[in-house]
Amino acid sequence: LPESCPPLPSVCDRKDLNDISQSIYMAGLLVGALVFGLLSDRFGRRHITLLTLLLQGTSGVGAAFAPNFFVFIALRFLVGTAVSGITIATLALGTEWVGISYRPHAIIISHCCFAIGQMILAGLAYGVRNWRLLQIAGSAPVFSLFFYIWVLPESARWLVTRGKTEEAKKLLQKADAVNRRTIPEELLDQLTSEKAKSGNILDLFKKPNIRKMTLVMLYVWFVNSMVYYGLSLNVGDFGLDIYLTQFVFGAVEIPARFSCIIFLQWIGRKNSQASCLFLGGIVCLLITAIPKGWPVVVTVLAVVGKFALSASFSTSYVYSAELFPTVIRQVGVGLCSMSARVAGIISPLIGLLDEYHPAISMAMFGGAAVMGGLLCLLLPETRGKELQDHMQMEEAVASQRSVLVACLHTRRPRLIETRMHTTPLCGHLTPLLSKVLSDSDSMFPI
Repeated sequence: LPESCPPLPSVCDRKDLNDISQSIYMAGLLVGALVFGLLSDRFGRRHITLLTLLLQGTSGVGAAFAPNFFVFIALRFLVGTAVSGITIATLALGTEWVGISYRPHAIIISHCCFAIGQMILAGLAYGVRNWRLLQIAGSAPVFSLFFYIWVLPESARWLVTRGKTEEAKKLLQKADAVNRRTIPEELLDQLTSEKAKSGNILDLFKKPNIRKMTLVMLYVWFVNSMVYYGLSLNVGDFGLDIYLTQFVFGAVEIPARFSCIIFLQWIGRKNSQASCLFLGGIVCLLITAIPKGWPVVVTVLAVVGKFALSASFSTSYVYSAELFPTVIRQVGVGLCSMSARVAGIISPLIGLLDEYHPAISMAMFGGAAVMGGLLCLLLPETRGKELQDHMQMEEAVASQRSVLVACLHTRRPRLIETRMHTTPLCGHLTPLLSKVLSDSDSMFPI
């Protein structure tokens, strides 16, 4: 390393090096989303979760002993990749193991742990002023999770798509034993191998319906991250105590994320996503009109915006996991996460525009969030629907939807029935189509 590399104690008061460290961490999140998203689809959710836990613990504790700034940011980069991998792999496990009605609960409750961690971190930072001890205190607890080696199951759905049906059956029977229930043998016998090739990024853009969902969700994740971090990283600019504001920002995420459970079931995924982005965008635009001499008003609006963006982020995880089929779920969520990390890198840079006018950054954040809310209206609703395993199934549903739309507009019910029988679909979708015939408006709104 160059002799000019600054020792770490000398960078604490240098904002430029602090910003560089934050951007390097965000770059790690970006790379981790790409790498571990692909690896999770190929090698399984369990193995990637365990690997990234090890990487996060060793890199986090190692950063506390970094001799200089270059080593520190390199280790922070590895921590970022690990955090991204853990987030993506556990999202898939939570989505693929839990039934339809409780799917949002599993994901959102895990997100509440992020909020609790942020609150604990604010308290640790206030009480532990030595940064090396703070780094150890925040990273070492990860090692306590390595009992997951013996208790964390693989995704049964992923095992089936990889042709490992017997392993999936054993896991299902073990789950039923824990839940004190019994799966009928004839039902298990219907579980047949559906081995499919793992998808890649190009598969997200080959089919029209999946391509549209991918592009919209990429923008939604980008806006979520840009505005979320735009508010979080500017916590010291709102005029109140930074430790108190950071604690409040963490505390507000708990009711924000729990409220998602209600809204996702009540108004659906699409409307929840759009509403949260609209609210967050409007709040950011309102902040631009508040004089800087009113720090309490600005902080209250910022807290409301953080509430909306936290809820929007949780909704994005649930919504994305349900939109993408199993064979490309990790790739799709990983690419969306990459989009979010690019936004996380850009967000601090947008804040630099405030040197020209203090309202520029918030106006950009607000306008982008409102646009994201509008784009959400182009997405399909996934509330109460089974997860799709293959891309052909997703396109079949989309094709059937377009047939129904055209037929219902011509008001020829007999034609609907004819086209439904001639459109190629996977067998297990037949009950869904039967419901469409009897209640097409509620299933596929026009």
